[in-house]
Amino acid sequence: MLEDLRDSAPAHPATSAFASPASAAALATALDADGLAAVEAAVRAAVDRAVLPRFRHLADGEVSTKSGPHDLVTVADREAEELLTESLPALLPGSVVVGEEAVAGDPARYEALRGAAPVWIVDPVDGTRQFVRGEPGFCTLVALAVDGEVVASWTYAPVLGLMAVAVRGRGALLNGEPLTRTAAVPGEPLSVACSHPDYTTGLQQAQLRRLTVPGLAPRPCGSAGLEYLAIARGELDATAFSWELAWDHAAGLLLVEETGGAHLTTDGVPFRVTGGNALPFTTARDAATAERVRALLAGESGDSPA
Repeated sequence: MLEDLRDSAPAHPATSAFASPASAAALATALDADGLAAVEAAVRAAVDRAVLPRFRHLADGEVSTKSGPHDLVTVADREAEELLTESLPALLPGSVVVGEEAVAGDPARYEALRGAAPVWIVDPVDGTRQFVRGEPGFCTLVALAVDGEVVASWTYAPVLGLMAVAVRGRGALLNGEPLTRTAAVPGEPLSVACSHPDYTTGLQQAQLRRLTVPGLAPRPCGSAGLEYLAIARGELDATAFSWELAWDHAAGLLLVEETGGAHLTTDGVPFRVTGGNALPFTTARDAATAERVRALLAGESGDSPA
């Protein structure tokens, strides 16, 4: 189990590296304490250098937009991704990086998710709007995938003091301790974090309104990475997201899976980080909750309002 690695992790792992096995299963097995700690150290170093010094200290001109007025990017996003793009492949020879900001400049980079090389999927600041506002609800997300399968993930919320690490088939840790989900409260409505209206089309909003039924309590989401962590901790029952960009979802999907959760697209199959998913899709604390939310999103449930 992943928790068995806690005592053997080195104090200064920044120069550690691990081999690059050919398959997802082999890579998950090869991720030892040194390798996991080396990635964590790289994530912390990038955030310490590029993100935290600018938290609540962004200068004029350090915030801009990409695809629209709500799609923010800061110098912290760009610098942190550049640092991770340098440090992560050095830990895993032959691997490549698919980062949000690099893909914004060159969309063809996204195709690496479908290639043969191991891929680091990076969101340098997930929750940029919260970061710009000076709110603590942002995180840095890193996932390692091969052959379209997420093998390991790191979710780091520096201001909140949270570091979650998951490895496929080996569980998850939160701040070095086993991450276990608290039980749902019987009789309470299911809490569901949904794509924020600022980032959805009219059709997508209509699909998400199907969740406004008795027994569910939908709300707009914040940082996707932190919503996934909330599911893994048992603080949230499900998400309903209308977009599929891998850097927002890859790390959190594995975190939820390794704490017993499930995810489904509206056509009833698990979400694929390589794309081509039927949207919206849901991630939930358990398979039954995932199926209930999926059916509503697909318009298959009689509970759905007209």
